[in-house]
Amino acid sequence: MSISNTVRERRDHSALGRRAFLGGGAASLLALAGCTTGMSTAQFNAETNPLYRSPLDRGAGIPPSVSPFASMYAPMPQEQFPLPAIPVERMDPVYLRQLVQDPTGERPGTIVVDTNNHFLYLTREDGQAMRYGVGLGREGFAWQGRAVVQYKRAWPRWTPPDEMVARQPELEPYSIANGGMDPGLDNPLGARALYIFQNGVDTIYRIHGSPEWWTIGKSVSSGCVRMLNQDIIDLHDRVPNGTPILVTGNLPRMVAPTVA
Repeated sequence: MSISNTVRERRDHSALGRRAFLGGGAASLLALAGCTTGMSTAQFNAETNPLYRSPLDRGAGIPPSVSPFASMYAPMPQEQFPLPAIPVERMDPVYLRQLVQDPTGERPGTIVVDTNNHFLYLTREDGQAMRYGVGLGREGFAWQGRAVVQYKRAWPRWTPPDEMVARQPELEPYSIANGGMDPGLDNPLGARALYIFQNGVDTIYRIHGSPEWWTIGKSVSSGCVRMLNQDIIDLHDRVPNGTPILVTGNLPRMVAPTVA
């Protein structure tokens, strides 16, 4: 898919989401479908698995540009479901967690999802922001606006809506009636999830973890806003319930969009 087609697709999704959600239509909530991948793990991995061979694959070791991040993305054996290390040598360092000058103009303590650049910012008092890379699916572009983090969960259960189960009968074991999918490394919501509400109503928009590190900085077929599991844990620990959030496509483009 060309970059021009990707940008056009983003505009289409953004406009559709604003019209549907701000108009109060229930269809917009169903369209988000609980921020799942909407496919089996095997299919998702086959569709998005990177073709890039890293320097480590070629025997070159971890490049100096990403070596400072290695400890930040080290294994987390203390977690309920132990997390493996992130292979930072395979990633563009622009999408790794770092302090930057705040480009958002938002008050400190605000989460800003920048859909133009696949970044999430947590603004700070000192004119800086913690910046994280994110991956965005269709649902990640389908809604923009202001809301709050109503609540957050560690190792959440994932429960696909009944409408999704009707379309994908293989998800029946994880239906609302059956109690959803148990937490774990294969759960689409990952290690942590932030649940986004607007005016007391669940937007079905989630910021959540994912083991698919190769989708960070990219647009993929499905899902809301996914972060590296190590990053969503860091963000989860920094923000309280009630944290304001802005999802916007209005920040200047800094990096070229890519499609997994």
